[in-house]
Amino acid sequence: MSEKTKLHRNDIYGNIENPKKNNPATPAATVVLLRDVEKGMQVLMLRKNSKIAFGGMWVFPGGRIDDEDYPPNKDLETAARTAAHREAAEEAGIDLSTEEFHWFAHWTPPVSTPVRFSTWFFVAQTAQAHEVQIDDGEIKEFEWLDPIVALDRHSAGEIDLAPPTWVTLYSLSRVTNSREYVDRIKNQEPRFYETHIGVNQEGVRVAMWSGDRGYADFDADAEGARHRLVMHENGFEFLHPKGMY
Repeated sequence: MSEKTKLHRNDIYGNIENPKKNNPATPAATVVLLRDVEKGMQVLMLRKNSKIAFGGMWVFPGGRIDDEDYPPNKDLETAARTAAHREAAEEAGIDLSTEEFHWFAHWTPPVSTPVRFSTWFFVAQTAQAHEVQIDDGEIKEFEWLDPIVALDRHSAGEIDLAPPTWVTLYSLSRVTNSREYVDRIKNQEPRFYETHIGVNQEGVRVAMWSGDRGYADFDADAEGARHRLVMHENGFEFLHPKGMY
């Protein structure tokens, strides 16, 4: 990694100049739990134990897809839904039907990422009456947060968010209630984020996705369309086509 490269503390993508060989991504699933309140919408955030993968970061309930999550026909989407349901119950004590889960995104990090998960993202609405229960082991804290507040706290350096979590919160911040978000999800195909990492001429690392002019060649300085997260040392900046968030 060049000495001139400026890394944000939540850049999870590792050494792109010398990536691990034979680093397959582990299938995983997460569920974004939303509830409406008098002044808007909140999302359930959990803080991971600092001693495990993504330690100290604030995340949505989720984890790897276990062998037991697969149905007899080995359908991967069914397994992902089952895993997301199981993790929401284990990590937060919330038990919802998988029929209430809406698949909206799939994230795959580059091979340079030290801890690499290929993750299904679901969203579900919850009632205010749901009581969150954490084990104080793998999960150390929880909060129901307005997405805008979560992004502001990240910008201020108060909480840590991995890029997929940050982008999801950005998407949530563009709506006013959970029904609006779920309705939008239902009317679009799930989005696939196969992450490519480049470094621009200022030494800032950039995560790029399909639709970005520099995506195919990992060229963060290519001029043209933008679909990227610029990971400035002091904060994230999301550049995207109109409506693509």
